[in-house]
Order: sequence, then structure tokens, then C-alpha cells
Amino acid sequence: MTTTTGNTTGTTAATTDEFVETLRAHSRRYHDQHPFHVRMNAGRLSRAQIRGWVANRFYYQENIPRKDAAILSNCPDLEVRRRWIRRILDHDGRHAGEGGIEAWLRLGEAAGLTREEVLDHRHLVPGVRFAVDAYVTFTRTRPWVEAVASSLTELFAPDLMAERLAAFERWYPWIAPGGLAYFRARLEQAPRDCEHALEVVTAHCRSAESQARAVDALSFKCDVLWSLMDAIDRSHPE
Repeated sequence: MTTTTGNTTGTTAATTDEFVETLRAHSRRYHDQHPFHVRMNAGRLSRAQIRGWVANRFYYQENIPRKDAAILSNCPDLEVRRRWIRRILDHDGRHAGEGGIEAWLRLGEAAGLTREEVLDHRHLVPGVRFAVDAYVTFTRTRPWVEAVASSLTELFAPDLMAERLAAFERWYPWIAPGGLAYFRARLEQAPRDCEHALEVVTAHCRSAESQARAVDALSFKCDVLWSLMDAIDRSHPE
């Protein structure tokens, strides 16, 4: 039995392949399908809209290490923690001037924002803050395997990142190439991260009930990212 809605409709768990297929099917709900993101990849956004997206998306980026730290704090598995901690280092960096948060700040500068206006959240809209805070709260308060399952949007991230990088290089040449370093780094990091997360989820979710909860968690994360894009779109109309 393959759970497609997050509700347990029987007592038989899906096979691993069926379970993974159900998780991957959420690609149809990923935020790269959002109209704002479609316009961005088609080169239809103004400089002000690109800057608004960069400034608001930063709030999500800077909270990634916090959600990963929440997962670590709830995870009793030593081997999982040893591998998961790399995510925090990827974003925070091991030293000043390194990591994904720094790379996103440089994207902001390349797009014409100052570092200060990105860091102080002056452009942050309430809907983005609400969506991101809800996600961090989810990872703190839900069982750690469900929190890991919510990260499986990374299954769809490599393709999105490659398309985004190509779109920015083609349509927004006014952004200096060095500002796109975050996207290039994620081309390597995202496949590694999602492979590990998928290993964890498929190993721990063996019952129909646990698989349904994992699917619900991924669905929730897709909703968070879509809501984030909705908020940006409303605040930066065409």
C-alpha cells in the first residue's frame, strides 16, 4: 500500500521503492512550480523583485542551521549526528567569511543590496517570517525522523539549483558571477544531503503509520516553501 495523502488507509507498509516514489511525487508541489519562481527562471523579474526575493529568502537561509541544530538536539543516533552536523558547517562555515550564509550575503551585494539591509531584515515581509518560524518550530517539536523527512525537499533541489543558476546567468547578467557561488555549492551539497536523509527515513519508517507521518512532514515543508513564495510574490507584484 502506497500512502499518498499522509493518512494511513491500511495496515501494510509500502515497499521501500513505493515509499520513495511517494516522497518523490511531491516534486509536483515544490516551490519551483510557484508562479513567482517560474517568472524568475524566465527572466521576467525586475531588479527590485530579484532584490526582494534575495532579501526575504535570506531569512530562510540563516535559519537552516537552526533547524538542523534542532534535529541534532533530538536525534539519539550518534552516526546520524556525525553526518548531519556537516549541514550546519556548510551554512555557518568553519571560519569567518565561509559558508552558505556568507555566500547568500554576497549574492545580496551582487544584486545591489547592502550587507546591513539584508542582515537587519528591513525588507522581510511578515508572511516569510511566519513560514520560516513555523518550519523551525516543527523541527524542534516533532520527532526527529519526521524533521529529517521534512528536509527531503532536497530530493528536488539539485535540478532546481541547476535551472536557477542557468537562468541567473542568462537573464540577470547584472548580477556578478561571484554572487552565484551559493547555487554552485549546492549542486554538490544537496545530492549528498538528500541521499543521507533518504537513508535515514527509509531505515526508520517501516510501518504504514511512520511512512504516513514522513509523507505528512514532507508535505508540510512543501507548504512552507510555497507560502514563503506567496508572501514574496504579494509584496513584489509584477
